[in-house]
Amino acid sequence: MKDIAQEQAHKYHVDLYGRFPLTLTEGQGSHVKATNGKTYLDALAGIAVNCLGYAHPLHVSAIQEQAGKLIHTSNFFYNEPQSELAKLLTEISGLDKVFFCNSGAEAVEGAIKLARKYAQIKEKSGNVISMKNCFHGRTLGAIAMGKEKYQKGFAPMAPGFEQVKINDIEQLHERCNDDTVAVILETIQGEGGIHPVDKEYLKEVRALCDKHDALLILDEIQCGIARTGSMFAFQQYDVQPDIVTSAKALGGGVPIGAVIAKEHVAEAFSHGEHGTTYGGNPLACAAACTTLNTILGQDLAKHAKEKGDYFMNKVRNAANGWDAIKEVRGRGLMIGVELNFEGADVVDAMLQRGVISNCASGNVMRIVPPLIITKKELDTIFEALTESIKEAEEHHGHV
Repeated sequence: MKDIAQEQAHKYHVDLYGRFPLTLTEGQGSHVKATNGKTYLDALAGIAVNCLGYAHPLHVSAIQEQAGKLIHTSNFFYNEPQSELAKLLTEISGLDKVFFCNSGAEAVEGAIKLARKYAQIKEKSGNVISMKNCFHGRTLGAIAMGKEKYQKGFAPMAPGFEQVKINDIEQLHERCNDDTVAVILETIQGEGGIHPVDKEYLKEVRALCDKHDALLILDEIQCGIARTGSMFAFQQYDVQPDIVTSAKALGGGVPIGAVIAKEHVAEAFSHGEHGTTYGGNPLACAAACTTLNTILGQDLAKHAKEKGDYFMNKVRNAANGWDAIKEVRGRGLMIGVELNFEGADVVDAMLQRGVISNCASGNVMRIVPPLIITKKELDTIFEALTESIKEAEEHHGHV
């Protein structure tokens, strides 16, 4: 039977993605259906986006209600959902001001622009320091801070960036000086393989930034919005950043990004120096308000910690004495299972068992399911994961 969506995509869509031969049509809770008639348990959640799962009644109702009122105006006017969301994000983060955009990469670009403007006021002209193995998006500015593999073919790179090794404070001490604009890092690296930053390291980074009057930018696009057991991952570190970037789960599936900053930093921007057409539109903001209020009302951050600990303990117990699994790491429902071989075959085998998964950095199985996931569903993911690792292990000849 022909799949029209796949035929049209092959003919008309720019071929950039390594897609599975599946066309997803609808979802409910933590499951999605495909045109092949099968239902899949989603351990990826649209890459840590669908925090409330699929077709959550409160989320759907908020989108429908707002669509019947006002989808878009422009930022020449105020709109109520935008103002409500800005207030909510400042209360949750402890920061003061918010700029809305449409994606994580845009949030990172906005944060870098703000940092550079702040640095000009301070008469600085140095670099922004990022971490090796990081991922901040696919724009030219974002890839200039990231891995070489994303830079290939797009030279010349934007100047003004340099990298150091994460959790190596001595290396950062060597590179950070009074001319440094900012230090940017993911509180937990996602695409890089689920690598949490060390608590003492982040405290020392904060102190080093204070010493040199450089800004600390925390990219919480993937690890934020309750995924790690707190609304923002940095809240587990006793550190307050100057700027936080947010996106992914913020809208529960509706595209939205945010730059959240301390007031004295945000004041570096003057009218007209940055902007967006769609950013902060009423529909996206209404969806995000409902997403955040639902997470807070149902204490899904606590749920994420409990369920994440449960799952990681199961995998760690299974990994005891099993050479195929090198390490299990993460926080809450942001989990990485590092294998001793490439994980592509494991992803395929899990899909055959009805579970959607993902592999980051070649050999790290990334488990980032909806925050509403149940223990029974996690058991299903665990069984699919371990059985698929065994199958791939045999294929790779490691037994």
